[in-house]
Amino acid sequence: MRRGINLSYVTILYNSLEALGSLIAGFLAGSVVLVGFGTDSVIEVASSCAAQWRLRADIDEAARERAERISRKIIGWSFVALTVYIVIDSTHSLWTREQPSKSVFGLIVLLVSAAVMPMLARAKRKVALEIGSRALSSDAMQTSLCAWLSVIALAGVALNAMFAWWWADPLAAVAMTPIILREGIEGVRAVTSTHDDCC
Repeated sequence: MRRGINLSYVTILYNSLEALGSLIAGFLAGSVVLVGFGTDSVIEVASSCAAQWRLRADIDEAARERAERISRKIIGWSFVALTVYIVIDSTHSLWTREQPSKSVFGLIVLLVSAAVMPMLARAKRKVALEIGSRALSSDAMQTSLCAWLSVIALAGVALNAMFAWWWADPLAAVAMTPIILREGIEGVRAVTSTHDDCC
């Protein structure tokens, strides 16, 4: 339980810095992908805060079950919100043919995220299995998706910087939305099953 709480703290701290760095780099470069990635990091912070709440309520059984349901709902809707944002942002980018300027700082942020996020996801998944936490497991999945998004954004930003392929990153981001939306729907639906929560 202590490891799970500490991992949530690390995730919240890192993702806060990641969000700040990505949003600053995105606005300075006019990059839709970096701004979208920064927004994903904000959602990741919310997800980790929800998991943190659930872990701290684990001592009392009634409080744990209530926190578990609410946490899964928050995380599920975070996935849905992320999907909507990516679709809107990518569509706008493709429609207007916006080409961001090169951002070395943005590339560094994405490179670090592509290395850090998988390690955090694996660690949280391991703890989630040990304590039987569905909320922490969902949070680990969202961290994994954040890792994939960082790789995709990195590829898109790099291709745009090297070859001026402005359409590479919005198309890659759109390709991720079915996976993200599926996880969101599963998270929200799981909350409606009282039997599943009790079991």
